[in-house]
Amino acid sequence: MTTLENSQPPVQWRYCGNQTKRWRTRAGVSREELATEAGYAYDTVKMMEQGRRRPTPRLLQVADEMCDAQGLLVAALGYLQPEKFASYSQEYMLYEAEAVALSFYQPHYIPGLLQTDEYVRAVLAAFVPPLDAETLEERVKARLERQVLLAIGSRSFSFVVEEAVLRRRFSSEEAHERQLRRLLDVAEQRNVTLHVMPSDRGLHPGLRGPLVILETPEHEHLVYAESQAGGVLYADAERVNIAMRRRDMIAGEALCPGDSVRLITKLLEER
Repeated sequence: MTTLENSQPPVQWRYCGNQTKRWRTRAGVSREELATEAGYAYDTVKMMEQGRRRPTPRLLQVADEMCDAQGLLVAALGYLQPEKFASYSQEYMLYEAEAVALSFYQPHYIPGLLQTDEYVRAVLAAFVPPLDAETLEERVKARLERQVLLAIGSRSFSFVVEEAVLRRRFSSEEAHERQLRRLLDVAEQRNVTLHVMPSDRGLHPGLRGPLVILETPEHEHLVYAESQAGGVLYADAERVNIAMRRRDMIAGEALCPGDSVRLITKLLEER
């Protein structure tokens, strides 16, 4: 397997944006004119034409009419449905769906497989640039659908979550409480191990960033790591070995499952 590093927008966005620009230029329509007729800001149309933002049905319909594209731009609508996952994470999602064991460390958020609907929405709503409403709903639905994996008893899951993440209020007190109770419910499953990294542990190897280690049905180990620039999925033996050693050190620093449950329970009682 080769390393995947891809933070580019989806190819459909780039292609449709490019075609819109070509038709507009051919018809002698300025970007300002198209923006005014479609009801968008100039920079919004520019981002759509550059493929950095998903072209909207409104833009394609107006551009098709103004540029006399005879339905060719509107025909692209069927290929512009919101993607369930960010482009850089799609290969990882394929492997996650088949993995027999997964180990997560997340220093900034509660891992996606453990998030409540409210937490998912809060995380996705914080994206910059903002997701459009249709894409946000599709991403929320897709993330919640992934959680059915936890119900497959033959697969094992291990999570290490920072105490600071559990204390960070993301919404109302009630929503925060529901998220903590969600963690306690999942921790009762026999195929799930949940560790909390106490804040008093200080510096440790996990602070370099989030980490996911997967074991495939063929017992090959892969590592997935995300940053603000995108995601990387790799199977290079040396890098995987380093990641697994780092994972073991992180788990060794964290509380055992029983103490982790007691800490989460204490946080609930403090609210």
